[in-house]
Amino acid sequence: MKSFFSILIIDFAFAFLLTGFRSIDQQRILHSFSEKYDFVVAKDGSGNFTTIQSAIEACKSFPYQRIRIFIKNGTYHEKIFIPSWNTKISLIGQSKDSTIISYDDYFKKINKGPNSTFYTATLLVQGNDFHAENLTIENTAGPVGQAIALAVEADRCSFEDCKLLGNQDTLYVAGENRRQYFSNCYIEGTTDFIFGEATVLFEKCVIKCKADSYITAASTPENVAYGFVFKNCEIEADSAVDNVYLGRPWRKFAKTVFINCKMDGFINPKGWSNWNQTDNYKTVFYAEYNSASKQTNNEERVSWSHQLTEAQAEKYTLKNIFSGSESWDPENENNL
Repeated sequence: MKSFFSILIIDFAFAFLLTGFRSIDQQRILHSFSEKYDFVVAKDGSGNFTTIQSAIEACKSFPYQRIRIFIKNGTYHEKIFIPSWNTKISLIGQSKDSTIISYDDYFKKINKGPNSTFYTATLLVQGNDFHAENLTIENTAGPVGQAIALAVEADRCSFEDCKLLGNQDTLYVAGENRRQYFSNCYIEGTTDFIFGEATVLFEKCVIKCKADSYITAASTPENVAYGFVFKNCEIEADSAVDNVYLGRPWRKFAKTVFINCKMDGFINPKGWSNWNQTDNYKTVFYAEYNSASKQTNNEERVSWSHQLTEAQAEKYTLKNIFSGSESWDPENENNL
């Protein structure tokens, strides 16, 4: 009997020491992360928080310095809100394929009347100077109507190496004179899956069409020089898709331009559609330059779209697009 209790005591002591060592290791990891990140989020409890929203709620309002939040791999089933007072926040995922923010709200589920779409976002950003990288942001509601994965309603927001997954209305980019930048991102959807009134530059992104429908639905304000600009992007489609329009105007002054983008025969030869056959086509600005395609004949584009000259295309620089009341260069932004 004595031997039995001795074994129990030894086992208990070993387990205690092992737990202690693990705790020390976790502390060392947190310490190393603290040198680069302000908070660490981990579902397994090895960080400062187990949810992303709780980390955001711990952030100082209107900080002078950027707040960096590192998110360890895992699927975070959360509806995330970055309020206007939480500016200068960076969400950095461990890897874009394995660090996933996921939710499943959609129009009929929200059931708040005609504006229900805008309540469906998995991640809603209202704080200026937001940055995200190495993340997947998804709305998993499926093909059930409007269901936003990411909604950005703030200025000077950038996204790098992110995946945005959804169906109808995947990405809502909003706010008059708001500027947003997407670099090396993957964005997929069905109908109007990139929409809104913000000035947005998409560089080296993959745009994946999952249905015969419309890629963009810009609502650019009349007095804004640039709407959606796609540069050096690849437009792809599922194998069964063969009738996609580059865009249709959500509002009458919509502006959308594709420059040096690859696209194939699944793009409708007309290129662009006039929403409900209104007079919007008279005031929109839809244009392309050097659309690389095996089957697309730009001569079949609708008469009210434009083929830019080389000189005109050269004006679509990051500096010009993001000039605004004060210049903004997301590629040289300090301390992202």
